[in-house]
Amino acid sequence: MDFPPYPSGLRLAGRRVVVVGGGNVAQRRVPQLIAVGADVHVVSPEVTPAIEGLVGSGEITWHRRPFADADLAGAWYVIAVTDDLAVNDRVSELAEQERVFCVRSDDATRGSAWTPAVGRHAGVTVAVLSNREPRRSVAVRDEILEALREGTIAGSHEHDRTPGVTLVGGGPGDPDLISIAGRKALMAADVVVADRLAPRELLGDLPADVELVDVAKLPRGRSAQQAEINRVIVERALAGKRVVRFKGGDNFVFGRGYEEIIACREAGVPVTVIPGLTSPVAVPAIAGIPVTHRGVTHEFTIVSGHLPPGHPESLVDYAALARMTGTVILMMAVQNASAIADALVAGGRKPGTPVAVVCDGTMPTQRTVLATLATLGPCLADEQVQPPAIIVIGEVVRVAFPDAFPPVVDSDG
Repeated sequence: MDFPPYPSGLRLAGRRVVVVGGGNVAQRRVPQLIAVGADVHVVSPEVTPAIEGLVGSGEITWHRRPFADADLAGAWYVIAVTDDLAVNDRVSELAEQERVFCVRSDDATRGSAWTPAVGRHAGVTVAVLSNREPRRSVAVRDEILEALREGTIAGSHEHDRTPGVTLVGGGPGDPDLISIAGRKALMAADVVVADRLAPRELLGDLPADVELVDVAKLPRGRSAQQAEINRVIVERALAGKRVVRFKGGDNFVFGRGYEEIIACREAGVPVTVIPGLTSPVAVPAIAGIPVTHRGVTHEFTIVSGHLPPGHPESLVDYAALARMTGTVILMMAVQNASAIADALVAGGRKPGTPVAVVCDGTMPTQRTVLATLATLGPCLADEQVQPPAIIVIGEVVRVAFPDAFPPVVDSDG
């Protein structure tokens, strides 16, 4: 009769665990053992580069030779992951004699233990076994973890209810691109203060009793609006609320997030930060444009284009920027793009430098408009480009769109 396994949680911290074999299966198992504090010993003539890196960092011990019977002395747990049936048989035979639980990668029925699909969330460990069907185990584990993160298994009382403010970067727009930590904080909030560029679909998932403060409805004017945002988040936190300041992109990339950090600290309000995918890097990536490429550019510069070149409040040195050869990424620059292009050309950038304008990045309406520095202004007008858009300038655009921008031929060659 094929009896089911008896589930148990092993506490392996500081205890000797032997992994016989150094291949890809061992590479998957060893980090999990390290994570629970096990004293890991790998026995194998050869190991993968990843395992060798763990040896070099002092996290595990490598016995660079074939398995020997004495290797199980003092072991609490053993995993046989070689591609040699005879070796695996010997390991499991000795483990049985020594009353050490043994996992077999080649034939689970010949071991005394099975490895479950494991995941952790907020102090809860989920381990799933499904009668030697690893894909099913993984699928069930992932469904349980997702339910824990969304609060559909553990109610709201399980969430951290400590009053304070959490700055959450929502990413470039697609709700699937928010981090797990960001979504968790959002769903645990009492108050959400949201930008218009924050992933709006996620707001529909908020519990009905959450107060939603729309930044767009606060007093107008950049300084006045920011002061009001600071007041709202501090006031609600001091009233004992868990406040999430929900932004598009990342909190600290032209997001004025640190002004909110300062306001909270001055008021004695606890504040934490959960970064988001920053749009000037993520949006080009989604559109198939690398911001760096080997042999093409060694730097990229992110510029706020909300002020035109020459504006008394602009902090951008366009002459210096033009002398650089790397990628330039413009944010909030649709209105001033033509003037910025002119300034870069005046500073020495070639008029034929490729430009890509990614509109509504990561959203269903995403599109990419191609131009050069010389044609950028008219192109934006012809294509009726409206914010939000990320503008990428440089040879990486040619890499991404070689048909639109043929290689430059040296006329002297």
